[in-house]
Amino acid sequence: MTVSATPDDALATHAQGPFVLSGPVERPDETRVPLRGDVAHIGLAGKYFVPHYAVPQPRGVMPGGAVLRAGPSDEAAELCTLLEGDSFELLDITGSWAWGCLSLEGPVGYVHIDRLEPVAK
Repeated sequence: MTVSATPDDALATHAQGPFVLSGPVERPDETRVPLRGDVAHIGLAGKYFVPHYAVPQPRGVMPGGAVLRAGPSDEAAELCTLLEGDSFELLDITGSWAWGCLSLEGPVGYVHIDRLEPVAK
């Protein structure tokens, strides 16, 4: 006896798991979730699919603080001001800009790399 799967059965068999291609999804707020099209915080693995996941590199905000911006430009919108001593989770460096977050819950944005220093262990 031969059992043949109908097209609906085939879809039901393959449309399982966290990354089902079932249509458009709502994009999360890019200032609150450390996720870009090319990279995401390692804490988001299994929740969002991107080509690369980054393990955050802790950095301290230098004296005088730093402006967190929506993009890698001095003209980009200012999201907030990071205070001296805040811990910034560095995820990527583009030119003179560091992209990252204060925590997995945000805020997320770009900071001049010269406003950050490695955290002493």
